[in-house]
Amino acid sequence: MEIGIKSGSPEKQRSACVVVGVFEHRKPSFAAEILDTASGGYLADILRRGDMDGKPGASLLLHNVPGLLCERVLLVGLGKEREFRERAYRDAVRDTIKTLAGLGIAEATLYLTELPVRKRDLAWNVEQAVIVAEEAVYRFDRLKSKPEAARKTLRKLTMAVPRRGELVIGEAAAARGTAIAAGMNLAKDLGNLPGNVCTPTYLAEQAKAMAKEMGIGIRVLEGPEIEKLGMGSFLSVAKGSDEPPRFIVLDYRGGGKKDKPVVLVGKGITFDSGGISIKPAAEMDEMKYDMCGAASVLGALRAAAELKLPLNVTGLIPTCENLPSGRANKPGDVVTSMSGQTIEVLNTDAEGRLILCDALTYAERLEPACVVDIATLTGACVIALGHVASGLLANNDALARELLHAGESSHDRCWQLPLWDEYAEQLKSNFADMANIGGRPGGTITAAAFLGKFTGKYDWAHLDIAGTAWKSGKDKGGTGRPVPLLVHFLAARAARTAAG
Repeated sequence: MEIGIKSGSPEKQRSACVVVGVFEHRKPSFAAEILDTASGGYLADILRRGDMDGKPGASLLLHNVPGLLCERVLLVGLGKEREFRERAYRDAVRDTIKTLAGLGIAEATLYLTELPVRKRDLAWNVEQAVIVAEEAVYRFDRLKSKPEAARKTLRKLTMAVPRRGELVIGEAAAARGTAIAAGMNLAKDLGNLPGNVCTPTYLAEQAKAMAKEMGIGIRVLEGPEIEKLGMGSFLSVAKGSDEPPRFIVLDYRGGGKKDKPVVLVGKGITFDSGGISIKPAAEMDEMKYDMCGAASVLGALRAAAELKLPLNVTGLIPTCENLPSGRANKPGDVVTSMSGQTIEVLNTDAEGRLILCDALTYAERLEPACVVDIATLTGACVIALGHVASGLLANNDALARELLHAGESSHDRCWQLPLWDEYAEQLKSNFADMANIGGRPGGTITAAAFLGKFTGKYDWAHLDIAGTAWKSGKDKGGTGRPVPLLVHFLAARAARTAAG
């Protein structure tokens, strides 16, 4: 979809459709009031008749409104004005895009971007409108033998800004929204692919293609090279599958030669059966999404490169399958990590931390500014936070605050959980340096405490996205989260670095 930015009064727009909002109790938005004045009270008459009540999800298409240059006006319900906040704004944009597509309107000018949203500015409105619009038109039907007939879709969406002097703000916000949406689409596409297509080898090939397109350096390490690094924990998970593992290292260099990189580590289990500790059959198909951490790293790096952020960012992706076989990890096995620490595998379904710990050890040699790992790690996080917020744990409060702020500014929120030393007590083992699980209590925290044993030499944060990376049910599919959070985090870091 083509995105444009334009200033100017709504009654002067030569557009196929101008979109304005109406609050409940038939109260027009500012842009709607301008259209009403230009049309000699035409909109007010319609609202008085009750054809549009302004409730969320309501819409009304008007043709040939007198006094206007546009072909149509779409009135969109905004709900109660005093409750018009971030979610209501995003819902209104989403409803608008779906309505326009359903009506077969190919081009429209959106005046919802001028609406006052609590504590948000024009840049936020525009960026979110772009992201939500792209989400609304996203489809994944590439694997169907007979893809649905070409859908009516919006080809061009122009965002309105109040004044000409704000065009630069709007254009920058639209560019960031477009880059984030492209990164999210990449993450969603990879997550939605089944495990027999998106194997570790395929994931590495897609990473190479993206890196080539965006000018990002990349190295892909295979089994013998991974073994030479001493990544025994990672390889112990991979050995249960016939699909060979890959360790993907991406290097975006937007900062100075001597600037330390921000390192993003993504869990890349392309299918997780649980291994010998096998999962229940119900909904096991969704375990193709266990590589969404890896996909989000690829999406964030793509966006960083598109935005040309003045920052060095390295992505590390350990990727393999977790399957049961005669070679697979068994409960009670002891494996040796790259750090030299030994791990008793009490549950083979706690495999994500076994591949991440070696990647986190590898991160030390990069002398990072900080490290953030992203993983669909624990079902306990879904129980704790549902599908709204990602879990956040960190060994550095300043880094945690950066990520919390990035989550708020992007509306891709996370919530911090404690990481006190007492939780690590649950990981004690009689036979190794640590166990890979700590029991049911505080499962999200003890998983992070395990990872924390490999991150003592740098500032580190962990994002548990088990509840936010995909949706179940009739809308089953990848969400592209937490790409928006990561891009805002990187952009804020880049801005601080540039400012000195």
